[in-house]
Amino acid sequence: MDDGEQSKPGFVAYVSERLSGLMPIAGSAAQLTSRERESLPEFYAAGHSGTAPPRMATLKPITYSGQAALRADITNLKSALKNRDVVDVFMPSASPASFERYQENRCYSCDEECLYAIAEAMREEYVAILDAGFMLQIDDPRLAMHYMLNPGKSIEDCRAWAETRVEALNHALRGLPSERIRHHTCYGINMEQRTNDMEFKNVVDIALKVHAHYYSFEAANPRHEHEWRIWESVKLPDGKAIMPGVVTHSSVVVEHPELVSERIQRFAALVGRENVIAGVDCGFASTPRAVPEVHETIVWAKLKALSEGARLATHALWGKA
Repeated sequence: MDDGEQSKPGFVAYVSERLSGLMPIAGSAAQLTSRERESLPEFYAAGHSGTAPPRMATLKPITYSGQAALRADITNLKSALKNRDVVDVFMPSASPASFERYQENRCYSCDEECLYAIAEAMREEYVAILDAGFMLQIDDPRLAMHYMLNPGKSIEDCRAWAETRVEALNHALRGLPSERIRHHTCYGINMEQRTNDMEFKNVVDIALKVHAHYYSFEAANPRHEHEWRIWESVKLPDGKAIMPGVVTHSSVVVEHPELVSERIQRFAALVGRENVIAGVDCGFASTPRAVPEVHETIVWAKLKALSEGARLATHALWGKA
């Protein structure tokens, strides 16, 4: 379980409140450019529009200044855990690559230097979460989404971009216990056609270079469910585990527990039953909204299906309930 990120204005946007050296760029929210928008303009013209995230200008050297907010998050989560029996608890934190898109470098000699400054600053948050006794989850959707959000970039361009971002992330995670770190990448929460998502086979080898023990990715929505087969040829590093999504955030259809069980067993057959933890494709909301992207009643129904499906898979794989 985690804290649901209840204190944050958005799973990435909150970072702008916790780093110094940034100033808002007035009037920066423009129409979002993406392969999806270009491939199906009629869909967006009918009202399914979106805007680019508000941007910040990096005017001074970046440092971490969100200690008070982070302490409040940690305190609140510890308070919520009192008298509760939980196996483990994680706290999410944004990757340097995810926040990089929200800012324009006007301070450092090059964008890569700015990226590493963001990584070094976010390291303070990563360390504090681990020191609090929680698992750290790095939320890194940009790793898989960069291709969709940049129509002019080839797959090879995006792979090179991703290699550099993983190197920066690993710089931030250096020396930290990988067995307490989860890495999550996805394609965002969007009720769109998803025909322009990068195939996971084109980025999985790079994601597996992240200094983490657990790797979370989308595997339950109909655009990516078939990709379980990539693990026939991709070798999971020894001592690592995968957390494939077995229920999805990209549809309000509630999965049947037997389907959830089948999804879990597919992965177990390829990487070993002890190396699979059932997960969700992504979070069910990216920001607080008056009308949530997925209503909470649907979310709880999906989580119930996940729990029941995991119980069925446990029985099938281990011979116990």
